[in-house]
Amino acid sequence: MTLKGLLLGFGLAFGTMPALHAADFKWANDGDARSLDPYTFNETVQNSLLENIYEPLVEHDRKLGLQPALAVSWETTGPATWRFHLRPNVKWQDGSPFTADDVVFSFQRVTGKNSAKHSQLATIKAIHKIDEMTVDFDTDGADPILPSEMTGWAIMSKKWCEEHNAIENVVLGNGENYALRNTMGTGPFRLTAREPDRRTVMERNPTWWGTPEHNIDRAEFDIIANASTRVAALMSGEMDMIYSVPPQDMDRLAQASGLKVLQGPELRTIYLAMDQTRDELLFSNIKGKNPFKDVRVRRAFALAIDEEAIAKRVMRGQARPTWLIYGPGVNGYDAALDKRPPVDLAKAKSLLAEAGYPDGFQVTMDCPNDRYVMDEQICTAIASMLARINVKIDVYARTKVKFFTDVGYPNYKLSLSLQGWTPATYDAHNVFFTLLATRDPKTGRGQGNNGGYSNPKLDELTEKIGHELDREKRQQMIDEAARIVQDDVAAIPLHQQVIVWAARNNIDVVQPADNAFYLRWVNVK
Repeated sequence: MTLKGLLLGFGLAFGTMPALHAADFKWANDGDARSLDPYTFNETVQNSLLENIYEPLVEHDRKLGLQPALAVSWETTGPATWRFHLRPNVKWQDGSPFTADDVVFSFQRVTGKNSAKHSQLATIKAIHKIDEMTVDFDTDGADPILPSEMTGWAIMSKKWCEEHNAIENVVLGNGENYALRNTMGTGPFRLTAREPDRRTVMERNPTWWGTPEHNIDRAEFDIIANASTRVAALMSGEMDMIYSVPPQDMDRLAQASGLKVLQGPELRTIYLAMDQTRDELLFSNIKGKNPFKDVRVRRAFALAIDEEAIAKRVMRGQARPTWLIYGPGVNGYDAALDKRPPVDLAKAKSLLAEAGYPDGFQVTMDCPNDRYVMDEQICTAIASMLARINVKIDVYARTKVKFFTDVGYPNYKLSLSLQGWTPATYDAHNVFFTLLATRDPKTGRGQGNNGGYSNPKLDELTEKIGHELDREKRQQMIDEAARIVQDDVAAIPLHQQVIVWAARNNIDVVQPADNAFYLRWVNVK
């Protein structure tokens, strides 16, 4: 029997017409992919850009359901074994055949040293090549959502990596290898030019195994960091689409001739991470101790932040306040637990005083300025709100390339940081396992837990959630885990942002709720 996983998702399709005449297509974003190695970083812009070139075994369809990619089918052959049947007659872009050896190699690479994607396949304890077109995965117990977990795992060419000394990943900034700046995939597009932080050019792959649903011959991804310049490029016709529209420009673009604004709810949750690991914060005037190890301090911060005001004024209504780190559309979401506590400055000051900080303290907040909608403005607003309880926030905003290198795996150099997360499996387990469970380098658990929160009870529940097949029991565990996280204020949830893109009227695209943008569904009329 084939298990299709526990998956809830939703998306908006704008045009599903078949491919028309061949065309060029240009789109812009405010930030670039950090590298071309699909295992160096786990972030939507990089993942979706590279998925035009590399492919997983299982991919998402237009509605975020599952569909075959490099695997044509899969089934369980035992309580803890999944068998995947690979797609025959697939060629790498250098003409060599795709086989089970590539899958085995890619598994070893993605779970090996320095990989930022280890956590996605953490339940797999062994892989077995059955024949050239069949592989088995043994998991550490039943894993009902393994096919969903496969969707974020791009398969790489064993031959290509070996020939170019790219067998292992490198940490960005601490090493160099061929895969950081070059690609070799099986996907519908191939890389033809790359200028980091400026442009990436791809062309149609003539040897792709699939039937194109797009009509693009050449696609160019440009980086335009300034919001006004990015909007102007679309309005002038220089760009066909912009992927990240400032809320303040939505009305103007919607009213402009020949343009359309595309928007829908996003599965990503924006939240604050706090360093709860170090005995002394890296970036604070408090020496010899760490205020964020005290739940009273974390709770005080949460009570001082007026998320309703952020959603209304900073985000201009394009956000949904939340008290969970996963929202509607994610399997396991329970609206009954999504009740944000009201702002209470008097209580927040009292909690700080009880914790030994009656006069507050100073701390630096790390923030990207080109990753999330109004990210730097959100940090600035939070700084003003925390000032009301005598906490001085120094906002350190910079491009996401530098930001994630500092605060993310493997450095975790932060005291307080703005973060965002879309669960790759569209399941709450991914949030607990990756963002909130205790870090474990051996399994990849907690790889995205930038604040280093740790609670053995949550770890135990996370393990059980990952293997529980009974839906009702599983939901009870998810809710229990959510209450632990809320009681501990393990992180401070803020909101789910609204996806806003804008395009010319002759551009048909698909806008899924994970905010990934795939060229394979673009048609230029």
